Amino acid sequence: MKRIYISIFSFILFGFSLQAQEVVSIAKIEVLSKVSENNMSIKISEEEFKQAKADYRQTNAVFMPNIAVSHTAIATTNPLMAFGSKLNQEILTQPDFSPALLNNPSQIENYATKLEIQQPLINLDGMYQRKAAKSKMEAMSLKTVRTEDYLAFEVERAYMQLQLAYKAVDVLEKALEAANANKKLADNSFKQGYLQRADVLNVEVRVTEVRNQLQTAKSNVQNASNYLSFLMNDETYVVYTPTDELTVSTYTIEDKIVSENRSDIKAMQLASYAYEAMNKADKMAFLPRLNAFGSYELYDDQIFQGDANGYLFGAQLSWDIFQGSKRIGKAQKSKAEFEKSKLEYKQYVSQSNLELNKAKRAFLDAENKMKLTTLALQQSEESLRIRTNRFKEGLEKTSDLLMAETQFAQKQLEYYQTIFEYNFTQAYLQFLTKE
Repeated sequence: MKRIYISIFSFILFGFSLQAQEVVSIAKIEVLSKVSENNMSIKISEEEFKQAKADYRQTNAVFMPNIAVSHTAIATTNPLMAFGSKLNQEILTQPDFSPALLNNPSQIENYATKLEIQQPLINLDGMYQRKAAKSKMEAMSLKTVRTEDYLAFEVERAYMQLQLAYKAVDVLEKALEAANANKKLADNSFKQGYLQRADVLNVEVRVTEVRNQLQTAKSNVQNASNYLSFLMNDETYVVYTPTDELTVSTYTIEDKIVSENRSDIKAMQLASYAYEAMNKADKMAFLPRLNAFGSYELYDDQIFQGDANGYLFGAQLSWDIFQGSKRIGKAQKSKAEFEKSKLEYKQYVSQSNLELNKAKRAFLDAENKMKLTTLALQQSEESLRIRTNRFKEGLEKTSDLLMAETQFAQKQLEYYQTIFEYNFTQAYLQFLTKE
């Protein structure tokens, strides 16, 4: 009896704590909108796309020139540097060719402003690196799309879990009301000598069991609400109530296949293209490169002046013939990565088809289970009605009534759980077959 009082007291405290929290009604479309705007996974995926886009922009260096400006100031008595500085400043005179001045010059200052340009002309490995970066960027874009698809599916599931939790609360509140009514009848029958004390205790145990189940159901409401808050990146963590009812959805599974145009599958294909391009880039690194270069220079013995000037331009063909087998090993590694990506792509498509077949079977099982649970619910409800009427007339055992009451509550919970499973498998099938 002491345990019963403790359980009742804890249930009352839980009810007060639930009432103290803010309760907010929310529609599924509103959840989807907030998740699309605020979800952290989507934001992270968008930043990853921006990283890939920035990597792709870096490959513009294959076409665009490198431009640099510098200003250098020196003071020297080095014979070669002093003579060269005067020559660049265009201030050499006949006395400067004196051997004594050439070998032991006085200190000279030189200020040089230099504009340098380097323009790639032929850089084949850079071209393929650019292709790889572009494929990676497109793959990250598709990954963002798939992340949004997954979160839309996750919202479907989370919202249905909230609906199911409230249905469980409704069922158990009615079960508790019925259990309390039966307890009242049992107490009256005990006072009149129609029931034994053991029968009354059985009814009280049933009331306590339902009360505990109701407390768990209300906790599930809070858990489902908190998960929705997490998906929406809402730190208030209020208790939500769904405005949409948990009803049976309609869906056909005929001709549903896993499309290779599904965003995540397409992303893996693009990733494989990127590995292929990197392998080609490593192979092209064995070929020479052709680059143009040029510079314009200003010289003076005063800072930020330029009385003398000159320019230089030309082209360079460079060829790294051997780098200690470093490039050979790099090409072999990128080849292995490319082959691995092709195998992973095939495995992923195969696994997706496996998931689709499992989901189709689960959908058919849920459809069949829906018919059976609907029938079982109707039968248990009628059985409870008959036994309740007989119990009021003293024609039914307490244990039989309690069993019928428990069975009806269980069948109600099973019915709503089946609706959840039925709708969930439909949402999962749509997620798997979405292009």
